[in-house]
Order: sequence, then structure tokens, then C-alpha cells
Amino acid sequence: MDTLEERVITAWVKLTGVLKNTRITQGMIYNEAIVMNLVYAKYREDGVGLTSFKEIVQRTQMLKSLVNRTIESLVKKGYLERIDGKDKRTTYVKAANLDDFLEEHDKTLALVRGIIETIGAEDAETFVRLADKITASDPLNNSSES
Repeated sequence: MDTLEERVITAWVKLTGVLKNTRITQGMIYNEAIVMNLVYAKYREDGVGLTSFKEIVQRTQMLKSLVNRTIESLVKKGYLERIDGKDKRTTYVKAANLDDFLEEHDKTLALVRGIIETIGAEDAETFVRLADKITASDPLNNSSES
């Protein structure tokens, strides 16, 4: 019988594979969807959505170079616009075309509704609680790297 640690790793790998293979968004690659979701969450929070590159790097755990490429792609596609900060070392992005993103986001929400129907609302709430607990604990001690 596998240990609990082995079962957690296996479950994690399976879940990651399912999420990436379902193509959460059809019109964006995975990293673009992750960045847009962050910017959209910020927009829902404050009505503006101004998000710094540094915050995106910290919250996604992506390499700076990958964040730059991802943002450049989203700017070219018209989803984001770059905004220079007061000093040249800080750059921000904000949503440029929320309507197109929300069209993609609605497809993602439909996928999530299907997952919730499959596992039930109670297990979905438990999943969210556990995922939040894992990310808040920063088990890999990534918070100091950026």
C-alpha cells in the first residue's frame, strides 16, 4: 500500500494534468489564463485592476522572464495594457479588453460548474478551504524568493 505522501503526490499530479489538459481557456495558453485571472480578481476587488509585475511574479511563482513573455503576449492580443509606474523600475498592467476575457472566463466557469456538479458543493467548499490552507502555509517556502 502506498504511503499518504505517495498518494498526495499522485493526486496532485493527476489534478494538475486534468487542469492543464482541459485547456481551462480555449483562446489563451495556461500561463496567460493564470495572469488574466489575477488581474481580473484585482479588478473585481477595486474596479481598476492595476497589478504590478512584481505582484504577478510573487503570486504565480513564475519566473520573471516567463511573466514578461506572458504579459507581452497578452498585450499583443489586446487583453492587457502596460502602465509605467512613477519610477521606471515599476511597471503595471491592467485589463484592456475585459469583454473578450470574460467570454473566455465564462467557458472556464462552465467547466468549474461541471466539476462542482460532479463532486458536490460540500466537497468543492472543502477543496477551496484546503487549497487556501496549502497556499497560505507556503509549504515550499517560496515567499522569500522573487
